[in-house]
Amino acid sequence: MAILLPEQFFNLAPNVGKSYYENLAGGINAAVTVNNNSLNPVSLVLTVVNAPVVTYVIPALNSLTIAVNALLVAALLSGAGAVFGTIEVATSDF
Repeated sequence: MAILLPEQFFNLAPNVGKSYYENLAGGINAAVTVNNNSLNPVSLVLTVVNAPVVTYVIPALNSLTIAVNALLVAALLSGAGAVFGTIEVATSDF
């Protein structure tokens, strides 16, 4: 069964990180979609069970959807400039 969590808006000042999803009870399969509506890149940081932390840089005015197994934490990190947009997480038993 899939659960689509509410879309969250982000507005981060320069050099700020914020967690938008946490499952510290062992992780869950999930798809994460980030829409970067700003003129600066934003980094999506994913922490997965028994794997290294992975960071994806989403360029200005772009989006990314990625599916992962056993997601623990999904966070966003701004760089030298402020960023804004949306992030949405869908969890599943896939």
